[in-house]
Amino acid sequence: SWRKFASYAGTAPFPNQSGTYRGRTKTSKLANKRIKTLLTLCAGTAIQYSTEMKTYYTRRINEGKSKMSTLNIIRNKLLARAFAVVNRNSNYVDTLKYAA
Repeated sequence: SWRKFASYAGTAPFPNQSGTYRGRTKTSKLANKRIKTLLTLCAGTAIQYSTEMKTYYTRRINEGKSKMSTLNIIRNKLLARAFAVVNRNSNYVDTLKYAA
């Protein structure tokens, strides 16, 4: 599944908590660095050229969220979309084109 691959690639968030302490979620340091780097580059390109990702990124930044956590969410969104296309054995359909 895409969640297992996200864990392998180092983009899956893991909770940092113990007892009553709740820290920020972190990503695994034991990741495939090449895949994580490629996903980061893809996410940066998606932020630049995809209007959906750009509006999502700017909305999260304006809410006060960190840039890296938002970038990580976009990396996971791209992974989920790629796995959906492969599992369905179909081309990617941009749903914003067909929205009313």
